[in-house]
Amino acid sequence: MPMSLTSLNQLLHLLADGHFHSGTDLGQHLNMTRAAVWKQLKGVEALGVKLHRVRGRGYRISGGLDLLDVEAIQRQLPVLSPLFNVQLHMSLPSTNLTLMQSQQQGYIHAQVVLAEVQTSGRGRLGRQWQSPFGKNIALSLGWNFAGGASALEGLSLVVGLALAQALADLGVQGIQLKWPNDVLVAGKKLAGILLEMRGDATGPCHVVIGIGLNVHLTHDEIIDQPWVSLKQLGYDLSRNDIVAQILLRLNRHLHRFVQHGFAAVRDEWQHYHCYQDQRVQLLLSGRIIEGMCLGVDLVGGLIVEHGGVVKTYSGGEVSLRPISVQLEPQLEGQV
Repeated sequence: MPMSLTSLNQLLHLLADGHFHSGTDLGQHLNMTRAAVWKQLKGVEALGVKLHRVRGRGYRISGGLDLLDVEAIQRQLPVLSPLFNVQLHMSLPSTNLTLMQSQQQGYIHAQVVLAEVQTSGRGRLGRQWQSPFGKNIALSLGWNFAGGASALEGLSLVVGLALAQALADLGVQGIQLKWPNDVLVAGKKLAGILLEMRGDATGPCHVVIGIGLNVHLTHDEIIDQPWVSLKQLGYDLSRNDIVAQILLRLNRHLHRFVQHGFAAVRDEWQHYHCYQDQRVQLLLSGRIIEGMCLGVDLVGGLIVEHGGVVKTYSGGEVSLRPISVQLEPQLEGQV
């Protein structure tokens, strides 16, 4: 069961400043006994947060925390149509899974799920996405489309463009997009996107848009591909500001996508494309194909010239690398 925003959340906000707080002071602020405070502190540690204890001084979280705050996010959003309903959880297995399960019970359009820590986050092709407490952004947005699944070609690229432009709005430089769903800086992965969908080819379609973004992460022994965080790049940005800007850009681009499809933003997407007019390797169905990447077509398919023949590839089980990287016989995914 996910942890709720109760006294544990209040305790985290008290400790977020990075200063020492005695057990007595914490108890007075939270209106609870020392024993109850101690139990809540154990709950903090259970989330993966490292507590620094010093006898006579109390407890602190070294370096503090940049906590998500629904009100701080909503204050930055104008009156949008539809209005975003933002839900924040202390811990979830997966924000995407939570929204997918909600879809079975009702309406998820413009529903946003955030988690301070995501314990079983997933990426493309089933790989794990690391999201320790308070370090990254794990965000899922539900969106309903009337035109059916066949009208959603290029959607992952549109989401990537929205994410890239949101970061650019906040001053982040050097952003590149890797087809079909990664955000890179200097060839290292900064963010990834996972779309999950229910519906059919012609009827109403429910899509959960999952975004994982490395914000304050500085080390991780599990990630098995080159990665980078905003902090490592020298950006000290509030996660609340980032979430608000992402939602603003997503709102704008999703409405545009419904009206005009991917074709309306193809040129913008290619402006960020990291492999535009470069030689690349494609791994598909166990075969490696080398060729020149000519960009994407009007529905987001990857255009590659190979042996004098120009072919277009859709997403799914295709893995893409620059020609300089030697491919192992496996498929790529998210961080």
